[in-house]
This record gives sequence, C-alpha cells and structure tokens, in this order.
Amino acid sequence: MTSQHAIDKPLGYFVTGTDTEIGKTFISCALLHALGQCGVRVAAMKPIAAGATLIKEADGEVWHNEDADQLAAAANVKLPSELAVPYLLEQPAAPHISAELMRVDMHIAHILDTYRQVTALADAVVVEGVGGFRVPISATEDTADLAQQLALPVIMVVGLRLGCISHALLTAEAIAARGLKLAGWVANTVDPGMAYASDNVEALQARLEAPLLGCVPRLAAAMPAAAADYLNFSTLPGWPDTPSGKVM
Repeated sequence: MTSQHAIDKPLGYFVTGTDTEIGKTFISCALLHALGQCGVRVAAMKPIAAGATLIKEADGEVWHNEDADQLAAAANVKLPSELAVPYLLEQPAAPHISAELMRVDMHIAHILDTYRQVTALADAVVVEGVGGFRVPISATEDTADLAQQLALPVIMVVGLRLGCISHALLTAEAIAARGLKLAGWVANTVDPGMAYASDNVEALQARLEAPLLGCVPRLAAAMPAAAADYLNFSTLPGWPDTPSGKVM
C-alpha cells in the first residue's frame, strides 16, 4: 500500500441515521475528509441511491445521484460508478418501490460482492446507508440485513429535531439487535430553531453507551472540512494513529 498510514486490512464504517434527510451524506463526507487528511486511501460506497437525474456529459448522458456525487467528491479513491453505487434508482422514493418501478431486483449478495471489490482498491471504505436503519430492499430483506452482513462498525447520525431522542434510542436498539457495534454517534443540527437542543444531546449521552463524536451546528455552507472541525473520530475502531484523530 502506498498511503502514509498503511492499514493491514481495509477499514470500513457503516453510516446510518435516525431518519432520512438528517445529514448522513454530510457526516459521511466529513468522515471521508478526515480519513484522507490522515493519509489514508479512502473510498465511498452508496449501495442504494434512490433519486437520479440524467446529466449530459462529454461522452453522453449519465445518471447522477446528488448524495453519491458528494461522497465521490469527498473520497480520494475514485471508483467506477457501478462500484460506488451498485443500485442507482431513478425515482426518489423508498428503494423497494423505486426498484419495482424500474423492474430491478436488488440483492444484498451483489452489494457484498461489490464491497469486496472496493476493499481491494482502498485502505478504508465508508458505506452510507439509505434513509433510516431499516429500509426495505425487497420483500424479504432490508438495510439492517445489509449492515449485519457487512459487519462493519456503525456510526449513527442523529438529526437534532423534535423527536430525535426516541428515534435515536430505537435505532441504537435495532443496531444492537443485529449484533453490530455502535461505534459512535453524531448530533447534526437539522432544525436550527430546535428548543433545548443541548438538553436532548445530554439525554442521549446518558442513555447511549457509544461515544458522542461531536455536535455539528447548522453551517452556512455544507463543507465536509468545516463539519470535520466539530468532530473527533479518534475513538472509532481502527482509526489511524494521529495526534488527536482530528483533521490535520
């Protein structure tokens, strides 16, 4: 391996959230940025992306998903689209619905095979889930099954808004029920006008065994480097040996 901080076997983290639209991609990009600043070759995967736009490029029209594009921009290992996003679905709906509309059969086995290919190209891989922790993939599988089979440490993004305490505790219970390690959680400000936001964070700190990795305020610009300034990833399993685990 050619990275400054070579890793004997690839690191992997699975980023999930308490709901949709709570900043999973934003925090995943901050994580990618931090790993890159540590000298690690890091790739990003969005196994399932629902909602795509056809964009004209030099070599023709290509389907793009905004979240997947942001992840790709934050990673320093560039992947072919079929590895970065094994299932890119056109309709911005629940994945199993969008897949049905496109007549696509989604299978966890295919995602796992893709993940193995990505690990051969990078020192670390950040895998971002879709929606919350339990989103249907098919009639018999959901994203919790995917996380369980990937068996990666889980980072939970808690969107700070009314109801977040229950959503976070239920998500943590679901993660534990699959035998997975909740390696840390991030409080991300979704509603800047939320009353008693710090009290909600304190309530979660008292109830979650996993460490709080940081609280990200509502930023004027959603820049991964700016978000990383509020986060400390040093407690994550396998984190590269740097003075603080923060961006250098």
